[in-house]
Amino acid sequence: MDSRLEAVRDTVLARNPGEKEFHQAVTEVFESLGPVHDRHPEFLEGAVLERLCEPERQIIFRVPWTDDAGRVHVNRGFRVEFNSALGPYKGGLRFHPSVYLGIVKFLGFEQIFKNALTGMPIGGGKGGSDFDPRGRSDAEIMRFCQSFMTELYRHIGEYTDVPAGDIGVGGREIGYLFGQYKRITNRYESGVLTGKGISWGGSLVRPEATGYGTVIFAQEMLKTRGQSFDGQRVVVSGSGNVAIHAIAKAQSLGATVVACSDSAGYIVDEAGIDVALLSQIKEVERGRLTEYEARRPGASHVSGGSVWDVSGTVALPCATQNELDGDAAAKLVSNGLIAVAEGANMPSTRSAVSVFQEAGILFGPGKAANAGGVATSALEMQQNASRDSWSFEHTEQRLTEIMVGIHDRCAETAAEYGAPGNYVVGANIGGFVKVADAMLAQGLI
Repeated sequence: MDSRLEAVRDTVLARNPGEKEFHQAVTEVFESLGPVHDRHPEFLEGAVLERLCEPERQIIFRVPWTDDAGRVHVNRGFRVEFNSALGPYKGGLRFHPSVYLGIVKFLGFEQIFKNALTGMPIGGGKGGSDFDPRGRSDAEIMRFCQSFMTELYRHIGEYTDVPAGDIGVGGREIGYLFGQYKRITNRYESGVLTGKGISWGGSLVRPEATGYGTVIFAQEMLKTRGQSFDGQRVVVSGSGNVAIHAIAKAQSLGATVVACSDSAGYIVDEAGIDVALLSQIKEVERGRLTEYEARRPGASHVSGGSVWDVSGTVALPCATQNELDGDAAAKLVSNGLIAVAEGANMPSTRSAVSVFQEAGILFGPGKAANAGGVATSALEMQQNASRDSWSFEHTEQRLTEIMVGIHDRCAETAAEYGAPGNYVVGANIGGFVKVADAMLAQGLI
């Protein structure tokens, strides 16, 4: 790391103790930015990095709610409004027991660069709660969402901060959140949340967007080596929304997706994952992958272990942060891996990324490869602002154009700064320069 940036990084880490995921995200970006500051000393003089690493606003609040038995529970809610240089804060809400301030800050920091790479006028933010929706009834989730929005509503708006979904927050939760916002404010402000239902302001392709976008980005990487998804053997982690649609898109392009996972283990299906069955079990029945094995002849379920033990030529980590470590990366490489595209946020550890890059594996970092979700959220905002509704085909075409543009921007930037083929460098520099220019143009804010 450039010594000028190392001093700034050390100060950031000292000011944010115990937030290991945030530290990891900051360090990974800083390692790419030395050449930028050689060309743009004004970024150092303007303390852009120091300002970029300090959120514009951090909100922490209590969320009391009652379960179906009348017992009172108290969770903690978060919203980190990180940077608005390019537009209103934009980023999802995550409901999961692992959520704490460091997770939200890491996600919000990554979101700044991801949103900048889309070319859309959106800033970076993130939020969530340590609430666990697993096993809760619809009524309990509704009461929690209503309590959460009763505090959050005062901090958001279509020109201020536009949340969306993330882990644990899907269409059901967005519906409850939007209903409470409308009830409190007495405004039908469609643009205040994205990921809404199609019949009340949502966008076609939004459920598919992150998974589709990840595969589109991977396809563009493969093209640089004269390859495609056709005939590839693909391994996917996770079995939620992103994973399901990544599987569907990869198989539509001729790949065979042979494995996916959940928190209890993974499934191997050499004939190719049955997307309709997987979606029925995970999204409709909210069941476990063990049920897939019971209903799919030839499929086998492995309890525990790692889905990365399964050999494949393309890996799509779509579960959660730091799920793929150096040992798993080395095993994938030895089993014939040629490309990785991150469908989740920072799912590969720093050691895993090093293994991939040293082996010459095509590697698409999450801030570029999984930007399809937020890009389509921005398209939803456009439709809401114009009181319009686009067809699936038109919206998918726009998504494809944006993802191809992100790939090309990363590739061109990496080459410009002396690191051809390094999509990590391209994504970090490409996103940073756009935000840094805007911050300097807007003065000391």
